[in-house]
Amino acid sequence: MLIELGAIILALGLLGRFAGRVGFSPIPLYLLAGLAFGHGGLLPLQASEEFVATGAEIGVILLLLLLGLEYSASELVTNLKTQYPSGVVDFALNAVPGAAAALILGWGPVAAVVLGGVTWISSSGVIAKVLGDLGRLGNRETPVVLGVLVIEDLAMAVYLPILTALLAGVSLAGGALTLLISLGTVGAVLYVALRHGRLISRVVSSDNAEMLLLVVLGLTLLVAGIAQELQVSAAVGAFLVGIALSDEVAEGAHSLLTPLRDLFAAVFFVFFGLSTEPSQIPPVLVPALILAVVTALTKIATGWYAARRAGIRPAGRWRAGGTLVARGEFSIVIAGLAAGAEPRIGPLATAYVLILVIVGPLAARWAEPVARRLGFSAGSKSQPKFLSKSRPKSSPDEAEFGAGGTAKAEGARNASDAGEAPADPAPDAGEREESGSTEGAGSARTHR
Repeated sequence: MLIELGAIILALGLLGRFAGRVGFSPIPLYLLAGLAFGHGGLLPLQASEEFVATGAEIGVILLLLLLGLEYSASELVTNLKTQYPSGVVDFALNAVPGAAAALILGWGPVAAVVLGGVTWISSSGVIAKVLGDLGRLGNRETPVVLGVLVIEDLAMAVYLPILTALLAGVSLAGGALTLLISLGTVGAVLYVALRHGRLISRVVSSDNAEMLLLVVLGLTLLVAGIAQELQVSAAVGAFLVGIALSDEVAEGAHSLLTPLRDLFAAVFFVFFGLSTEPSQIPPVLVPALILAVVTALTKIATGWYAARRAGIRPAGRWRAGGTLVARGEFSIVIAGLAAGAEPRIGPLATAYVLILVIVGPLAARWAEPVARRLGFSAGSKSQPKFLSKSRPKSSPDEAEFGAGGTAKAEGARNASDAGEAPADPAPDAGEREESGSTEGAGSARTHR
């Protein structure tokens, strides 16, 4: 088993290094590695598969924990108040195509709920990297992008319990009870975090890095396990633990747990590939491609609408839309939860994510110049027809910087007056933030 584990981790390290050198997300490479090591692959694993499965579960928990550490309870409440119309549009435009595809394929209503979630949630990890690579952390549209991602993450606190209940075959009454427990838990955690967050942080805090790591990790696994027993979802439990921590504790825990998250998240993606036989992908490649094209366009429309509400000029609207295209870790998490109950979801989700995790960075880079070349970015009258009746809710100077959900890109913590990268097409001068606005949008957690 040690030989297999060593080979897997070494291979993941080499793949991650290669992806970093070419400026590419390593997620598709991890998925391909899982396909190669899985049943029907080139080098199927034997002894270490059970360990990899456990590591994959820890990977999901750490992904959601560190996501929760990025936000404070007050930030979440502010985002709910200001960004919910964009969140509704995001759900309608991106979850519906996935649900419709499952029904058209004859997979049933449960599969429709699963596939709707797969196509709905953008990849915060890929998008954070793209924003940094393109030098857009100080752009005026970036807080809008982050706000949409925050709404998606918050929606998972409702979506995951519903999905878990459906996959477990719980009755309607049982599902409603599970949802009420989840909402009650979320509300209680937000209340405690708002009122007593500093007290919780003082209890958890330690000047010893080892003690802090053990306490936070142990608390997270304990809460995740309790949440799982209540059929709320271990991932949601971990997310709530992250929200409850604040200030130096959150910063220290984030720093200590990031390497663990990266390791176990990579193991999770490999495990998802392991659970999918390569021979199952070709039959679903065409549906995955069609679904990828449709939902890439709907994500662009989502970003365009959200940026227009914030008073962003046309060039920034197209950049916001292109940035949101990428799907990744959470789409795989959702499909992984349903792998046992609906095995046909896995191959389609794998092919779908592989396509959009590659297309996403390209769309972020080229959506605005292509729109400009086609004449859609020249003025405010150029817009998608089905959004032509919408009206911006604020002026360009009121672009919801503080409410933008500040923490999707880790590099945004120290952003200041960042312009476009030289390789990125030059935006309108008005699209960049003034120095004061950049500070409000880019300092992700300095106030925590």
